[in-house]
Amino acid sequence: MKNQSVKNNIDWISVFIYIALVTLGWLNIYSSSLLSTDGTYQKQLIFIGCTIPLIFVVLFVDGKFYEKYASIIFGVALLSLAGLFLFGKTIAGQRCWYAIGSFTLQPSEFAKAATSLALAKYLSDTQINLKETNRQIQALAIMLLPVMLILPQPDPGSALIYSVFILVLYREGLPSWYVWTAFITIALFVLTLVLEPYVVIGIAFIVLAIIYFKGRVVDRNLLLSAILLALISGFVFSVDYVFDNVFKQHHRDRFNILLGKTVDMKGIGYNTNQSEIAIGSGGWIGKGFLEGTQTKGGFVPEQHTDYIFTTVGEEWGFAGSLTVIVLFVTLLLRVIYLAERQKTKFSRVYGYCVAGILFIHFFVNIAMVIGIFPTIGVPLPFFSYGGSGLWGFTILLFIFLKMDANKVNEW
Repeated sequence: MKNQSVKNNIDWISVFIYIALVTLGWLNIYSSSLLSTDGTYQKQLIFIGCTIPLIFVVLFVDGKFYEKYASIIFGVALLSLAGLFLFGKTIAGQRCWYAIGSFTLQPSEFAKAATSLALAKYLSDTQINLKETNRQIQALAIMLLPVMLILPQPDPGSALIYSVFILVLYREGLPSWYVWTAFITIALFVLTLVLEPYVVIGIAFIVLAIIYFKGRVVDRNLLLSAILLALISGFVFSVDYVFDNVFKQHHRDRFNILLGKTVDMKGIGYNTNQSEIAIGSGGWIGKGFLEGTQTKGGFVPEQHTDYIFTTVGEEWGFAGSLTVIVLFVTLLLRVIYLAERQKTKFSRVYGYCVAGILFIHFFVNIAMVIGIFPTIGVPLPFFSYGGSGLWGFTILLFIFLKMDANKVNEW
């Protein structure tokens, strides 16, 4: 079995879905930028062409290379993020790119694969037990280091992606209270923005009282319940301060529009409103390829990048949108299936990181486009315009497919 080639062992189902998504992505980029004069769809075609040698390089390198040098790769990724503060190019208020002539490169797109490798390397140590506090801190530090370098750029969209690693850590033994705490914190934050703080605290008090009186006698702890209520109260009363003083104005505007506190169809809410109109106008089967009036009229800004799915909805309709969603879901389920059958913990953890990153990009982007999530600049994998994004996702996926192809040699 050691002589079997990657060609025979690679998961062709994942490869074919990847090709289908990239192809459909380019067709929609072509449609959304056909009338532009900046050569967007031609550039994307060049980016796609560059993925071919990139894939061969990723598959040519021995699978164990990624495990052996995971820490070095992660270190290089962190240095590339830190270097932006000195050598980065500022575009639209964000210092996220290195510029080489007219070509730009966004290191945060490649840092996702590097962080996944580093996390997989750390967790694959047989001595690691995520029930221990020091191990939890070290694992969370790996996840948060790139976030600390990405947030000041500022790029909250890219930083958000790293939150999905919490689910990977939970899969590998992180206590469930971390996940519940994260969900409860988000819920309290949103509720406080919608309701008065005293109402939220009242709801929290009732919930804690029910848990206290419904619990077993040995589980009842009045002091703990009081401490939890105090912590919740402190957090709730801090929400307004954080919202008004930490969030930037455009972030506050987007949350206010999402929560229905502000109506601004011509300002900050314009993108989402036009996106919803475009998708809704597509009906069941769409207006036809190159026939989208919203698309051709340029009514949806950034339609070839973050809002590329609006072209699918308008020109391909519900049927086309469902097809794209099914392709993404199938790829996600396939990656999870492959991760579960890995022979090593390193490749399994990395596989779950890949699935998590693809999922959060896919989910947030679609939710953003249809107006149930704030606009934060998260591209649709393999679909949205951009060389860095396409290459970053390609490297992320094909490193895992290389590991999966090599598992026959790990008996």
